[in-house]
Amino acid sequence: MTWLNKKRLPVETFKMDDDIVHKLRTGWYSDEYFNNTIRVLRKRAESKIKFGEHHNDLTGVVDVSNEINGDIEVEMQFFTRRKPYSIVAGVDEALAILKVATGYFEGDQFINTYDQLEVEAVFDGTMAPYDGDPLNISPVLIVRGRYRDFGHLETPILGVLSLPTRIATNTYNVLEAANGKPVLFFPARFDHYKIQAVGGYAYQLAIQRYNLNHNKNLDPFFSTGEQKDWWGYGDAKGTISHASIACFYGNTAETVLAFSESVPIDTPRIALVDFHNDCIHTTLEVIDAMFERYLKAYKEGNSEHMARYQLFGVRPDTSGNMIDRSIEPLFDKKQDNGVNLRLVRQLRKAIDNHSEKLIEKYGASVTALAKQYCEAIRITVTGGFNVEKIKYFEEAGAPVDSYGVGSSLLSNSSLEGTNNDYTADIVSVKVGNVYYPLSKIGRAKCENDKLHKIEL
Repeated sequence: MTWLNKKRLPVETFKMDDDIVHKLRTGWYSDEYFNNTIRVLRKRAESKIKFGEHHNDLTGVVDVSNEINGDIEVEMQFFTRRKPYSIVAGVDEALAILKVATGYFEGDQFINTYDQLEVEAVFDGTMAPYDGDPLNISPVLIVRGRYRDFGHLETPILGVLSLPTRIATNTYNVLEAANGKPVLFFPARFDHYKIQAVGGYAYQLAIQRYNLNHNKNLDPFFSTGEQKDWWGYGDAKGTISHASIACFYGNTAETVLAFSESVPIDTPRIALVDFHNDCIHTTLEVIDAMFERYLKAYKEGNSEHMARYQLFGVRPDTSGNMIDRSIEPLFDKKQDNGVNLRLVRQLRKAIDNHSEKLIEKYGASVTALAKQYCEAIRITVTGGFNVEKIKYFEEAGAPVDSYGVGSSLLSNSSLEGTNNDYTADIVSVKVGNVYYPLSKIGRAKCENDKLHKIEL
């Protein structure tokens, strides 16, 4: 964790091959108006054109008439504005971009001038507050140096900050809404596969930040191997899919049995139970099938097989346009459609009560075992969950043990308050050996005591 151990991810983490580095250096990933600015400044610098006696914002402060502004050195700050705070991510990749692509070309040769910059940056995972005052922002990265050496990097730097910060902040808000219950990271199918590592990194940052702030010990739950690539530890986890049930001709119980026979014991046995839109009936079928194997192993004293057939949980994933057969409709979508409060309450009750059916079938001698088995089964809910829906469930005391969250973690909406777009502004310019304040109206240099000087 970079903000805990004060270490940063090395450049190699981001897999910037020679082609990517060349494109960064040439402005391929940059908005063209930045590239135009660099061209203009370089031409003026090469021609040693002085600014002259033109009106300027430093008139009366310092004389710039003899300055070759093609070589102007500036101070630029990078920041985001999301109330009340953001969980910052992407700073280490921004630093990597600066390290490999700051400089200029002489013919075909690139002259790297990264070591001539002054750079300050927060650590990934830092909380950046914002109170709504645009003159009171928390810069996460400050760069000082010759603008034409790094100005072409503004676009990619803003991009590598915006996306992971948004995911990390969205995840943190979901974790708070879930009141310390595990949140499973399921957005992979909603975004480009090439950025899964970015999302997984941001998710992990949010988990660590939440654990620190709330004295918790939640573990991450990744769904793809790529999502944990930047961290280098942890394994992707998953159970059965709707497709796997279809491959067993719609028999969920047989699917779960085959899964339990095939995967390592440390993989939780969680049954997806909405294939037939009858979560309670399907759940009880799965319990019957799994408990039969579990009881057999118990009688044989085979603890390994007992663990293999312990049903860890069930997962209703009812589509938001359907009403599960288990509940009587009340003609209120919030209560009827999809995975709703009444469904999970009735599901919990049915699971706990099913121990009586097991006792009837196998006899009073299994009373304690059957009750323990059923009561240990957890409920994981998925399907359209976001901060608002999770808060609704938690405030209502829903018997949910964990939440699987997908597309809402990628949300970028000003209306929903999930916008984490970054901005970069020049806030001062260097004349002689002194930096003088200069910025567009409505922006100003701001301080952040969480910034750390980068050793170049």
